Parts: sequence; structure tokens; C-alpha cells
Amino acid sequence: MTSETSDDSVPPERDVATDTPEAHAGHVPSGRIWSVGFFGLLITQFFGAFLDNLFRWFAVSVAQQKLDAGLTLALGGLALTVPYVLLTPTAGWLADRFPKRNVIVSCKLLEFAITLLAVISLATGSVWLMFAVVGLLGAQSALFGPSKFGSIAEILPTSLLARGNGTMQMVSMTAIILGGIAGYGLYDYLTPQLGSPKNVELFVVGGTMLLIAILGTGGSLCIPRAPAADPTRTTELNPVPNLLKAIRALTADPRLFRTALGIAFFFFLGALSQSNLDQFGPQTYGISKTETGFLLGTLILGVGIGSVLAGLWSDGKVELGIVPLGAIGIIVSSLSVWLSGVMFNPDLPTQEQFAYYFGIASLFLLGCSAGLFDVPLESYLQFRSDVRNRGTVLAGNYFLSYTMIIVSCGFVYLLLTVLQVKPMTVFLIAGLMTIPVTMYLIYLLPDLTFRFVLWLFSHSFYKLKVSGRENVPEHGGALIVANHVSWMDGILMMVSTSRLARFIIFADFTEMWGLRTLGRIMNVIPIRASDGPRSILKALQTAKESVQNGEVVVIFAEGQLTRTGQMQPFNRGMLKIVDGTGAPIIPAYIHGLWGSIFSFRGGMFFGKWPRQWKSPVSIRFGEPLYNVKEAGQVRRVVEELGAEEMEMSSREQLIPVRKFIRNAKRFGNVPRVADSAGIKLSGRRLLLASLAMRRVLLRKVVQPGEQNIGVLLPPSVGGAIANMSLALMGKTTVNLNYTLSDDVLNVCIHKAGITHVLTSRKFIEKKPFAVEGAELVFLEDLKEQITSLDKAISAVQGVVCPTVLLERMLGLHRIGRDDTLTIVFTSGSTGEPKGVVLSHRNVGANLEAIDSLLQLTEVDGILGVLPFFHSFGFTACMWLPMCYAVRGVYHFNPLDARIVGRLVQEHKLTILMATPTFLKMYMKRCDQEQFKSLDLVVVGAEKMPVDLAEEFKEKFGITPSEGYGTTELSPVAAVNIPDHRSDNLFQQGTKLGTVGRPLPGVLAKVVSPDTGEDLGFSKEGLLLIKGPNVMMGYLNEPEKTAEVMRDGWYVTGDFASIEPDGFVTITGRQSRFSKIGGEMVPHIKIEEELCRLCTGGDDCDDDDGLIRLAVTAVPDASRGERLVVLHRELPCSVGDLIKRFAETGVPKLWIPSADSFIQVEEIPILGTGKLDLRALKEAALTQTGTAS
Repeated sequence: MTSETSDDSVPPERDVATDTPEAHAGHVPSGRIWSVGFFGLLITQFFGAFLDNLFRWFAVSVAQQKLDAGLTLALGGLALTVPYVLLTPTAGWLADRFPKRNVIVSCKLLEFAITLLAVISLATGSVWLMFAVVGLLGAQSALFGPSKFGSIAEILPTSLLARGNGTMQMVSMTAIILGGIAGYGLYDYLTPQLGSPKNVELFVVGGTMLLIAILGTGGSLCIPRAPAADPTRTTELNPVPNLLKAIRALTADPRLFRTALGIAFFFFLGALSQSNLDQFGPQTYGISKTETGFLLGTLILGVGIGSVLAGLWSDGKVELGIVPLGAIGIIVSSLSVWLSGVMFNPDLPTQEQFAYYFGIASLFLLGCSAGLFDVPLESYLQFRSDVRNRGTVLAGNYFLSYTMIIVSCGFVYLLLTVLQVKPMTVFLIAGLMTIPVTMYLIYLLPDLTFRFVLWLFSHSFYKLKVSGRENVPEHGGALIVANHVSWMDGILMMVSTSRLARFIIFADFTEMWGLRTLGRIMNVIPIRASDGPRSILKALQTAKESVQNGEVVVIFAEGQLTRTGQMQPFNRGMLKIVDGTGAPIIPAYIHGLWGSIFSFRGGMFFGKWPRQWKSPVSIRFGEPLYNVKEAGQVRRVVEELGAEEMEMSSREQLIPVRKFIRNAKRFGNVPRVADSAGIKLSGRRLLLASLAMRRVLLRKVVQPGEQNIGVLLPPSVGGAIANMSLALMGKTTVNLNYTLSDDVLNVCIHKAGITHVLTSRKFIEKKPFAVEGAELVFLEDLKEQITSLDKAISAVQGVVCPTVLLERMLGLHRIGRDDTLTIVFTSGSTGEPKGVVLSHRNVGANLEAIDSLLQLTEVDGILGVLPFFHSFGFTACMWLPMCYAVRGVYHFNPLDARIVGRLVQEHKLTILMATPTFLKMYMKRCDQEQFKSLDLVVVGAEKMPVDLAEEFKEKFGITPSEGYGTTELSPVAAVNIPDHRSDNLFQQGTKLGTVGRPLPGVLAKVVSPDTGEDLGFSKEGLLLIKGPNVMMGYLNEPEKTAEVMRDGWYVTGDFASIEPDGFVTITGRQSRFSKIGGEMVPHIKIEEELCRLCTGGDDCDDDDGLIRLAVTAVPDASRGERLVVLHRELPCSVGDLIKRFAETGVPKLWIPSADSFIQVEEIPILGTGKLDLRALKEAALTQTGTAS
């Protein structure tokens, strides 16, 4: 039992810098729970407890030939216990004065002499000598008891103390069970006669004890060596001074003393129940000694199970909240054992009565409850006691505990022999005695008790994993700052550390029915928003005072639950809490709750079914932050923690093709994909078609060892089936860019080692391709080769076969998450296309993040006009409908605005993915009614003019959301999402002119292009991205991969700035800067300003929707480079444009000369709508005559 809980079960006077084993003994506990050292300690304990109990119950059974049963029980208990009382102080001195391993080994060697005395006692028939042997065994165990338990804290770190103690208790209880059963069994087997034993009886008893002693001693030799805690301590042989010193050390700290009293009560009840069972079995149930031994085994097995549960439920911390639960369990189970005796009918066979089995179950529950009661107390005693006198404190605890065992021996004798109380009534008395103890515990520990109840509740619904708990200081003030995802955040944060934290929450919640008492118990800090800034300042001041007083405060710095799935800006007020206190900020990230019934995903709280029972949830605590000046700094660290957590979780997610199978079966009868050719397939038909195509490809096309398969198809249902069939085979798909020239396309085929390319005759007729080194395989031919058997087998696999079995049949379980899913060749806008290798985890993590942000449902439909060779088309347009609830509708030509509008209207699509160039065409050729169903329009690949966004919203009522990504990022790295607006709440998701915030799990930072220094917020620099979506590398080009990868960060080549609220603004591309006269001159900014001067807006396209002008550079002898502007016909003269440009105040280096303006028929663009920088450069070199 412990005292007031405002201290979080940790003494404020202790200094974490000095109160450690390292500081005092030079020893760092670093063992694992199953290390050799700890295993050796467990072996030592097991065989020691086994031997003690074997001979104890053997001696009690033999002695009952001459003495009263109640007296023998009392004598057996006293003989084993009195040495603990007398020798405990000396044992504590030994544990502090000498290395604990030496004490344990020396004591174990004494067992050999004790074994000889045991044989002599049996040969002479002396009952008293037998009990003396029991006493010697107790003395030997007592002498190394403090060393044994003190060694746990020397072997295991604090985070494993509860588990270590639980395991030690489980081993002890198992040994006691088996020892008791062996003692009874040995007696029933030998039935020795006192004074006239047979030689074989002496041999069996002596041999058994000797073997056990050898095994126990061997285990002790495996315990690791550690220095003595206090080697200068003077010799103290007189136990009385040591005893008084141990008691003083224990009572000096009220918390330690109350804890020791709780442990002593456990030992009292344990000894009482154990002794009482010897008579309870025969008198209540009419069973034999051996059967009674099994009852004893059931009780002690329960203690062991309860001890292990306490260790597991402590979850890496010392959890005193379990103790009241254990006490309540003791009351209920003790009364149940008594009730089983009342219900038992002695006239009926024992094994046929419910009461008998009810009694056994109650004994097991009694043991479990006792284990839950004891282990947290034992762990707390070890944790709180000073390492320098831990042995003395444990000795004092032993003295109290074994004194209570002696009291219980007398109590048993009084009840059973003197008062003739029935054994079953003894259990009733034990239960009633526990009631005031339980009430006192709840009085002392209301917050810890309630916190553990919440722990049980939360762990019933979530599989919680906590990492970085060691970053939360064990004492002293601290502020924990976490993201805010759901209504469960506070509960999960509460149960994730051993510290009792004060939460800052809105007062409206604390005044709700049922929560007022909770708020008072947990000592929350309320903020009443309706009272204005004064209430907020008062709450922050209260929080600051709490931190100064050594308490932990938790704040969700966003100030509100996220409605969008994105982390909102952090409020600066949190910095006032730690300002001037010297206390750290502990960043924390909660992962896995977005999408739960307690989150706002789907536009509502609570109105959702749980995704799964015991959903995985994780909380990661970061390293302490000191002297923080900006709230954005903390937000960024929390983002980093989130990225680390999502990186870990991405390694456990299903790969996309396995999600495809589940998704297709989930939406078996629901339309999943369609295209402009009129093909529509449900989830089941899509899966069956893919499985059938897989069979034909394996039989007719794919050769053994062939891994990379080319696909030359436009966005269509057929293209999706081709990709899915290859994924179901575990093959790597390479969707080829059909807008490239034949020569470049063949280079890609050669680079990827492709020997087969899947395509269609109809497509090749429209886009002839002279393939080299590979064979074209036409889908029309493959379709004709699908047999009835193929269809039947595919139907069985897709409809009848369970998903898990189907995956194993297809070999999908053998595909690693880091195996290659696809190779996507870059657009080649800056040079020869590079093969970007994307793994299953890369694409899967990107899909998960997109789904998380867009909150997709089966109502949603996406228009896939971006080609599958484009990474965005591959991931977002093709794989997203394959793996999630959204439908996919495809059209091969993104420039065909009329059909795009028809498909959106016909299929009631809600999501459109496009580029700004395509969007301009849709604005001109699609009417408002056609786009009426759209909820979200996402654009990328090029910068979106603000004017375009505003014009699109004006016509269609929806603001396009600009995103950012590259092929190397699978591809999405950041995106704007719709704002959330309600009556009194606004959360910004879109900021025009930016590319939005990074996706969940993705980190972004800007660095100096010259030094690599992190530039922080609001400064322009080179953009770097990190996350599970970052590519595996460039195909067979390790040097180029190394050029763009820095410690896991991908160097995008783009310049950007990042605001404290997380929004990223792209300011230019590294390849689109020129170094002129030592200065960096941005092409994009010059383009934007020239377009604005030409058109009066920032749209750089002419009336035909074509790009009006583009800036590049050519070599220059004097300045290194000079700017060149390629343009179509301008609405004003070049001279006038240059004059107006100069008048804007731009640097002179930014102003191209008049002869650098070159009119061309068309600005070169790629098939994806992006500017073809390579062709642009070549055109400028040719026109200026600077080509080499």
C-alpha cells in the first residue's frame, strides 16, 4: 500500500541524476527478461522453493503420525517462517555488504549439508529434528532472500521490473505447487514409518533432495556479477540492531511502509489459505492428501498466473492501480470458496458435484487475485527504495511479511484446533478481513485505481503499444504535448506512463454527467472557453504551477480534435507552461485512432462501426525538448514521431495485392471499375478476370525466372486487369510511357530487362510501336485462350476459397513488403528517363495515407485519366480503387474534355485527378451540371495558378486542391484537402498557392543547397522528403540513387518554404534556376511575372489552353548563363514587356535581353502535361546557336 498519489508514486526528494544504480554502484541494469542471468536467478528460485516445500509438506504428513494435524500445520509453518524473522536483518546486511551473487551461491551450498540432516531425521524418527531441518531450509532461504529480490533490480531495467517480479512470482508459485504435490506424493508413495524407515526410503528422499540442490546451485552460478551496494558497511552479526535498522529504513518513508504492510497482508492470507487447505480438502470435500495437494496447486498456480498478468498489465511501468482490483478479487473469490463448501453435499460423489468444481475455480481466482495484489507492491518497493540501502529495506519488508506468516500459523491453530472452526469458514473470515483493506486502498489510490480501470477498458478495445516511455522523467515537472485525434486520446495517454498526469481540458466536458467525478479524481485543469482569454491564462498558470511542483501536465496543443485527419497548428500558449521552469516538453504522437468510432473520420463522432476488435494503436514519446521558442518546433517533432510510428506500422500492413483480394471480395456485387469503352465490372468479376488472366499468362507467356513484365496500355479496365494479374503472380509491373519515342521506349525496356510487353491490337493500331528485344503480347489473344477450366478454377479461388488460403495458394504470403511492386520510368523532362523502383511498402504506405486524408467511402468514385505509366495514375487512379472503397472509372485521353465530363456525370464521380493544364480544358468544354457530383479535385505535376483555382471554383463550386509529389515518392508527398467548417469551428485544409501539408507519415524540411543546414520555417531552401513512400532507388543506378538520398531523405530538387502550420510552398525547381553572376535566378518566378504582365493574371496559357511562354537558359561566356524566353505570339511587343518587367523592381539579373525572346510555334510539353524541360533547353540552344 502506498500513500498520497499526487506524487505519482515517486518521491520528489530523489534526484534522477544521482538516484540510479549507475551513480551508486557503477552497475547498469541492462538484462533482457530472458537473459542468461535472469534465467539463472529463476532456476535458483525455482529449485530453492521446490525443495523447501517438498520437505515441509513431507515432514508435516510424517509428523501427523504422532501429533495433532492443526499442531503439525502450525509447526511446519513456524519452522519455515521463524528463520525469516530472525535472520532477515542479517540477510539485508549481507545483501548490501557483499555482492548479491556471492551471497546466493554461498547459501545454495548449505543445502547439501541440510540434505544430510534430513536423511538423519527420517532415520532416527525424530519429529523435532525433521522440523529443525525445515527450519534450516527456511534459514538458508531467508539469508539469500534480499539478495535474490535485490538482484532483479540489478539485472533488469526499471521498465522490466514489473514483468520480472511477475515472472519470479510465477516461477515461485510453480515451484511451491510442484514442491507441495511432490511432498504429498512422496509421502503417499513411501508411507515411511518414523524410526524404522527402509533403506530405499532414505535413498529416495536423500537422492531427490541432493539432485534438487545441485540444480539450484548450478542456476546460481549463472547469475551475473555486480558490485556490492555498500562494501564499506561494517560487520553486524547481532540481528537486533540490524532488525531495528531495517524497520527504521522501512518506516522512514510512509509510502514504503504502507507498501510493506500490503505485502505482509498478502503473506498472511497466503499462509492462512495454504495451511487451511490441508484440512479443507479432506473435511469439506472428503478427498485424499494427494488430491488436496492438487487443490493447493490450483491456488498457487492462480497466484503465478495472476503475477504474470500483473507484470503484463503493468505494461512496462509500476502500476499500483492493479492492487485494489486484486483486493476486490480476493474478497469475491474467498467468499466463493466458502460458498462452495456450503453448497457441497457430502452424501454425493465429489466429482459429480458442481460445488466441487466451483470451489476449484474459486481457488484459482483467489490465487490470481492475490498475484495481482502482490506483484505491483513488490515492484514498487524495489523501485522506490534507494539503491544504497535496498537490501536493508527489503529485509525490513521480509521481517514484516514473515512475522505475519507466523501470526497466520497461530491464527490457523486458534481457528482450527482451539475454536474448532470449519476450514471453509476460514475462507469466509479471510474474505471479510480483506474488505477494510480494500476500502483503505481505494481511499489511498482513487486516481491510480481509476486509471487502471481505464487501462482495462482501453485494452479491451485496443492493442496499445507504447514506445519511448523512458523519455518521460520518473519524477520532476514536465509538459507532455500530443496530437489530438479522438475522444480516446486522453484515456490512452493517461494509461501510457507511470506518472499521474494532469490534463488540460475544456470545462464543458468536466461538467458533463458522469465526468465531473472523474475530473475531480484525476485533478484535471479546466479551461472555460466562454470566459475568454482570462480563463485560458488562469488555466495555463495553474498548469505552470503544477509543473513547478514536480507534476506532469498533458496538453493537446491543437486545442481541438482534428476533423480532417491532418495535424492542426499548435497553439503558442503551451510554451507559457514551461517558460522559466526549466522543465522539459515531452512530445508524443498518437497513431492508429483516426478512423475509429471516437474520431471524426466520415464527418461524425461515434456513428461508425469499429474497424476491428482490438485495433492496433501506438503512442510514441520523444526525447525531452528544452528552451523551445516556437510552437511550430514542437509540432515538427511530433510530426517526426508520427513518421517514425507510421514507418514501423507500414512494415506490418498488408501489401497492396492482398488488400486488392479482400477489397474485391468485400464489394463482390458492387461496381468497382468501368471505362469509357462501356466495360463495367463488380469486385468479384474484376477478381475472377484477374485470376483467369493470371492462369493464361503463366501457361502461355511468362517464363520461369522472368520477373519484370511490361504493360503498354492506356487507362482502362483492361489495363487494370493486366496490372492486377501480374501482381497476383508476384511479378513486377512496368507500365511503359507510350508518349515517348520508340527509341527512348526501347531504352526503358532494355533497362528493365523486359522480354514480354502486354498490350492490345487496338492500341498498337492507334499508336504503332517498333519494339526491340521484347515480344508484344496482345490481350485479345490471351482472352481467347482462357478455357472453361480456367474460369472454373478462378471462380473457386475467388468465390469459395477463403482469402488466407487463396493468398497461400498464389504464393502472396512469400512476397516481402520491400520487394519490388513496380518500376516507373520518370518523364525524362530533365534528361534520359530513370527507372524508379517502388516497393509494395512504398505504394501501400502512400495509398494508406491518401485514404486516411480523403476519407474515402463506397459512395466515392475517382476518374482515372492520368496514364498508368505516370506514378500518380498508377497509385491514385489504379491501385486506390483496387484496395479501398472508392470506385475507379477510366478514360484513355485526358484531353478529351467532353467525354471526361460525360463520365463524371454518368457515374456520379466525386474525385477528379488532373493537372492544371487539363483543368483549363475542362473549364472551357464541360458544363456545371456535368461536374455537379464532384467533391474533390486534386491537381499536380505543375504549379496551379491561383486565378485558375478561383475561376474553377466560380464555375463549378469547388476549389481545386493542389498537391505535390514526384515519381520517387510513390508519388504523393503533400496535398491540400478541403477545409472543415461548422457552426463554431474552422480547420484549414487548403491554402491557395501552397501544395498543402505533408501526408501522414511523411516529413518535409528545407535545407541550404550549399551547406545542407536545416533552415527551419518560412525560409526558402532545397526541399527534402522522408517517409515510407520514398523509393527503393533508381534501377541499376546506385550512383544516381546516392546523389538524391541523404540519410533516408530524398532530395527533391525543388525549392520550397515551410510554414509553422505545416503548409509547403514550392518556389521553384533546382534545375529551373540559373546561376548568373554568382546569383541564383529563378525561371518560374520570371515566367509568372511575365505572364501576369501579358494577361493581367497569373495564368500562363493562351486562349487555346496552350502554354504561352517558358524560361530556360543557355551558356554565356561572360556570366556563365543567360536567360532565354521561348514564347508563342505575345499580346504586346517584347520591348514593352521588358520595360514593364523592369518597372516591377525585379533585380537586373532577372531581366532577359530583347534578343533572348524567341518566338516558337509551340512550347514543348510531355504527355503528362508537364513542361518538357529537355526539349525546351534543346530548342533554346538551337535557336541561339549555342548548341555544342
